[in-house]
Amino acid sequence: MNWRDMPPLAGLRSFAAFAEAGNIVSAGESLGVSHAAISQQLRSLEAHLDVSLLDRSSRALALTPEGEQLAKAVSSGFGTIHETIAQITGAQADRPLHISTTPTFAASWLMPRLPKFREKHPEIDLMLDPTPKLVNLSADGIDAAIRYGDGVWPGVESSLLVRSPLVVVAAPALVGPTQKCDLAALERLPWLEEFGRSEADVWLAAHGLDRDRRKGITRVPGNLLLDGARDGQGVAVTVRVFVEADIAAGRLCVLFEEGEADGGYHLITRPGVMRPVLKSFATWLRREAKG
Repeated sequence: MNWRDMPPLAGLRSFAAFAEAGNIVSAGESLGVSHAAISQQLRSLEAHLDVSLLDRSSRALALTPEGEQLAKAVSSGFGTIHETIAQITGAQADRPLHISTTPTFAASWLMPRLPKFREKHPEIDLMLDPTPKLVNLSADGIDAAIRYGDGVWPGVESSLLVRSPLVVVAAPALVGPTQKCDLAALERLPWLEEFGRSEADVWLAAHGLDRDRRKGITRVPGNLLLDGARDGQGVAVTVRVFVEADIAAGRLCVLFEEGEADGGYHLITRPGVMRPVLKSFATWLRREAKG
């Protein structure tokens, strides 16, 4: 590496702060400097690289494509440096492991298995955040997330845990002897739906079953979705692996299902070296998923 070609560290820090905050004022506050100092550092960085990193054509500054590319690199680089320093100095040794997951995954898959992790790692303090909201991973915040999708998310690393298709299910008490429904028939049934974004949103949108076409929607926390479906309160879209036992026992029937799964639950982490407690959790999680 030719260190003389590298831009000044102050410029990279200012750029990373701007890319994370989204505006110059907040970037200055995060670094404890004025917004004028941030502006100067950003212009100096662009001059050093001879590349436009910011689009100044409108009132609100935005990253150019080149700026987006550099933002991913500096975020990964500074994040790795921050985490490595915290590890070698012990600064994060006492910070709990913070995991974000969707409520349905937490209630249906993770919580029943968590006693095994606690038995294996009683020394690790764990914080579970069951939320449908998208979250940002950081060296001093949320360590990892578990989300449903195809595994392709920009700026992060992901590994598949559980692959399973989405299915539409309901209790026999709600739909009678009917075991299969077409999409038109599904629209006429009452529905249960999670608050916020969920695993079902992409499926519903892809099949044209938006909220305007479905009637009688009841929105509940994710951990109550399947309980309501079992009680016959409505139709629900869920991941098949969560309801296999209910289907086998006759508590739920499958009204609509497609072929092979093209999605699944993935463990999402920041690029770079994991801190030891996250590495232990990730190793345990992957073994549980394989089992």
